Amino acid sequence: MKLITPELLARINELARKKRTVGLTEEELAEQKELYKIYLAAIREQMTSLLDSIEIVDVEAKKMNKVGFIGGGALAESIVRGISGKIFAPSDIFISEIRPARCEELIARYGVNVSVDVNFLDKVDLLIIAVKPKDAEKTFAELQNKIPATTIITYTVAGLKLAKVEKFFPENKIVRIMPNVAVSVGESMTAYTLNKNASQVGETIKNFWSTLGRAVEVEEKLMDAVTGLSGSGPAYAFLMIDALSDGGVAAGLSRAQAIELAAQTLLGAAKMVLQSGEHPDVLRDKVTSPAGTTIEGVRILERGAVRSSLIEAVLAATEKSKLL
Repeated sequence: MKLITPELLARINELARKKRTVGLTEEELAEQKELYKIYLAAIREQMTSLLDSIEIVDVEAKKMNKVGFIGGGALAESIVRGISGKIFAPSDIFISEIRPARCEELIARYGVNVSVDVNFLDKVDLLIIAVKPKDAEKTFAELQNKIPATTIITYTVAGLKLAKVEKFFPENKIVRIMPNVAVSVGESMTAYTLNKNASQVGETIKNFWSTLGRAVEVEEKLMDAVTGLSGSGPAYAFLMIDALSDGGVAAGLSRAQAIELAAQTLLGAAKMVLQSGEHPDVLRDKVTSPAGTTIEGVRILERGAVRSSLIEAVLAATEKSKLL
């Protein structure tokens, strides 16, 4: 690649100044013309290289102005709470919920469009299907041939593979989603897998779910492992907080004090891992002084096989997910 060097620019400027003041000789005019050619050729080459490096994306898919939900349960409500008034106006959020009383609740709380009907499919750019696994195939069958091909379809049904959903919507961009319960406080760890049609909307999907915590793309074959780790993980964390607070109460703290201390300790430790980029074992070693209190506690945890139990919990939940 041709480079625009400081020396080249300096000589061009020198000749330009001389031309404005005393004029240039024929030799200098020829030199100036040649330098301009070199300069323009370098600019052209650099611009071509820049354009070649730009990834062409589906611009239309990035224009998400309206979002719809099939199912108005706890997960849908958590997502609505996180996006309403932030990345979508309440008037641009649509929910189909079969329970009339629940419809009234959601309207009263968020001012979004909620009804027992599915009359918004041609309006939304992103459709989130958040129904129970037992209702999934029936729901997909009812929606078949009703969703525009341009609509991005996402679903949160555990264990349901993309290939099965594609049979109902062969033309659509489809995304399999696995958030976790922390979406209710805007701290979900969400994993997603794109089908072939959706290969160019990955950034759009990541940006959407990142407003509700963190989001990462994974291969579909790893979705069961995601379910076992981050999908079920909050329950493991709640168990640890409960056990730690029990220990605090046994040591003399009040229950409220113990829960707050335990919960904030796990939250702070998690932030250190995510923000520092250091391995958890390195961070643990930094707070484990020789012959100190922490190593004494760690020794008891290792004796009780806590590490091994957590590993086995993730693997067991992963295997269960495969059976769904």
